[in-house]
Order: sequence, then structure tokens, then C-alpha cells
Amino acid sequence: MSSNLIEIAMIVYAPESQGNDGRALAIVHGLERALPGLHLKWTSSEKEDLIPLPNRDEWVVANGLNGSLPFLCNDDDNNLVTISGWENPNGLASNGSPHFELHADFRLETFSPIDAANALESIGDGAQAFWGHATPVKAAVEIAEQTAPTLAGPPSPPKGLPALKSARDISSPELPHRLGWLNYWSAASARALGFPAPSRDAEWLSRARRTPADGWILQLTDALLDLDKPDHLAALLRAYERFPEIGGR
Repeated sequence: MSSNLIEIAMIVYAPESQGNDGRALAIVHGLERALPGLHLKWTSSEKEDLIPLPNRDEWVVANGLNGSLPFLCNDDDNNLVTISGWENPNGLASNGSPHFELHADFRLETFSPIDAANALESIGDGAQAFWGHATPVKAAVEIAEQTAPTLAGPPSPPKGLPALKSARDISSPELPHRLGWLNYWSAASARALGFPAPSRDAEWLSRARRTPADGWILQLTDALLDLDKPDHLAALLRAYERFPEIGGR
């Protein structure tokens, strides 16, 4: 499958908003800098018609309730980029407070894996996130099947992946619930995971970098994560073995 047919799902989890705290515009501006040629200057109606936003920044501030980020997109059907964020009333850990959740989607048509990493970094730092990931949709669906409970009952993780706990059974919001292809960990999350430990993390440090906010971007595999490839599945399993705190295990 060529990269231009692969959709990337990006999600970050951050502390709840304190009114209009400036994060929404920081996220939008950062994403536009990260993805070459991107202009997020449209939204959509209930009928999914595009609506241009000539004063986009003012519109984001006026329409962002409780620090949320209303739906934005570009005007390019061949390379659609969307982003939105909202406050989730559920906690990221047991007895946790609500959190801010941000979703972005794009296809790797004109963007490179480096662009994707830059996008995750800009969104993670801009949102002041705990953690997040960017993952090809197919792999993301398989990884989501690791988490308990599912609607069908206890989890049946595919491909020998470990079962992960739900948020209510996780001890701290800094602990990621799962891994992805590109992983964003705040400085606090990295400390909670014991990363980096130079004696143990040579493999991961070779594909990791610090962010301007002192977090980390860790790329699991050089190529787009595909769990049908034995070496990619093995890398994901090694990462779960190295970081047993992920998913509250």
C-alpha cells in the first residue's frame, strides 16, 4: 500500500482547560507550521458544507467554549486535514478530573513521517499534553482492541498483544494508556515510565527526540507501523515489555 492511501489518526490527552488559556491557537498555529502548506481556515456546517473563516483566529477564540478547539480543516479534498478538541468529563486515571482531548486526522499524501512527528510535537506541546500518539488507522484499531472492557466483554487483543486496563484502573494521568507509531510523552510521563534509561533504551533513543517543552517524541518503527509485518509487531511487543506501566499493567 502506498503512503498516500494511509490515514494517520492523532490524539493527545491534556489537563482540563482553564477558560480560554491560549492553547487552542497555539495548537492551530503549531500544526500549520509543522505540515507544509497547511491552512486551517475552514469549518463545516451541520450539512458538512465548507464555511470559510476569513478571521480564523478570532473565530476560534469566540467559539471555543471552556478552552475547546472547534472543528477546523483545510480546503483540499485530496489531502484533507482536520482537527478539533473538547473537554472530556472522564478522567485519565482513577478518580481523575476531566481532561482536554484533541483529535487530528490527515493522510500521508504530501506529508512525510518527519512532518507527522513534527505535527505530533506541535500539538502535544501546544496542548500542554500528558501524552498522545499518531498512528496509521489500521494499526490504531488493532491497538484499541487491547483495552478492557470492550462492548463485547473482556478484551481479546490481536496478535499476542497484552491486555491493557481502562482509565479507571490506571493510577496516574501521566501514564499512557497505550502505545502508537509516534508517541508523545510529556516530561512527567517520561519520568513515570523511567525513560530514558540509557542502559536499556538504546533502541528507542535511536528514534526519539526531545520537544521544546522538554517532552519526548518516540517513533516505534522507521516505516509506518503495520502490525501485519512481523518486525513491526515485534517492535511493539518489545516496547510494551520495556514500559510495563503503559496501560496500567
